[in-house]
Amino acid sequence: MEKGVVNKRIDALDYIRGFALLGIILVNILALLHIKIPEPNTIDASYQRFLYLFVEGRFYSIFSFLFGVGFYIFITRAIANGNNGYILFLRRLVVLFVFGLMHFIFQPGEALTVYTVCGLLTLPFFKVNKHINLALSLILLVVFGIAGAKLPLTLPLILLGLAAGQYQVFENLSQKTKQIAIFTAIMLGLSLMGLYVQYQSVPSSPFQNMIIMNEDGTLDQAGKFLEMGIGVGPIVSAFYIGLLLLLLQTRAVQLLLSPLKYYGRMALTNYIGQTAFIFLAGNLIQTTASLSYIQTLYICIAIVVFQMIFSTVWLRLFRMGPLELIWRIFTYWKNVPLKKISKQEEQENRKTQEAL
Repeated sequence: MEKGVVNKRIDALDYIRGFALLGIILVNILALLHIKIPEPNTIDASYQRFLYLFVEGRFYSIFSFLFGVGFYIFITRAIANGNNGYILFLRRLVVLFVFGLMHFIFQPGEALTVYTVCGLLTLPFFKVNKHINLALSLILLVVFGIAGAKLPLTLPLILLGLAAGQYQVFENLSQKTKQIAIFTAIMLGLSLMGLYVQYQSVPSSPFQNMIIMNEDGTLDQAGKFLEMGIGVGPIVSAFYIGLLLLLLQTRAVQLLLSPLKYYGRMALTNYIGQTAFIFLAGNLIQTTASLSYIQTLYICIAIVVFQMIFSTVWLRLFRMGPLELIWRIFTYWKNVPLKKISKQEEQENRKTQEAL
């Protein structure tokens, strides 16, 4: 296999990463700015209900799954290019862990340190049969989902992403439209059933995002609702991914959603950048205690629009995002050219190398 082919980027994954970031910021801003519980029977109460039915745990699941897919692709391509994929991946995890520790100072609920630990735990499964990885990941998803264990759920999601990479799910997507449509239809049916069951447990009043026990040791109403949402989350996430992949089969949608692709290509920069911009917005507003749920939505839209524009402009000039560059330099332990070169310059460089 030629090196140029080995390193070919899968655009669909960038679209999905960008999509995942859209949901993550909507939930993270609530904790970072300590948004108060909404008043009953208000638009804020309705928006809170919407978030915990359709957003919370859904986009984090997508991000975790994509980490597993990227994990497989990274090692596979590193080996195909003649490198020690395992050593490079371990370096990659170390750098990610450092990013995560720095991010943790400002965002205690950040995901990068968790991904690092789960990446180490799933590394031995790289050579395990894909059918075994798929079966094991699905079993653990069911077990942790029923238990309402959100943090442990990250491990099977990453393992499922690894299995998806082994099955080459995201290769040649244009030839898999029928399979994607069937998958999406099945996930839609399961999602509707899961959301219906979860909706039956919606608290009558706005609630804290905490699973709390009653005095008799049983879960309170909000706890039941949130715990059920954790179990339903991966199913809804799968539907979101399937629907997005279906939409991306048309050129018009690809062009329309192209800012999402650039947003996803700089996922690390934009994920950490979201936290920085949320705190910046909070400092500018100063009285974040008076912010309502719906007002946080407006702040998130402004941040995302700015980041999308920035990502689009940046990637037209440079090969990768700022933090992605640092990540790559310390992974490969060598300088990486940041600025893009024109096709003419690339051809001239190739001719020069051939002449030598």
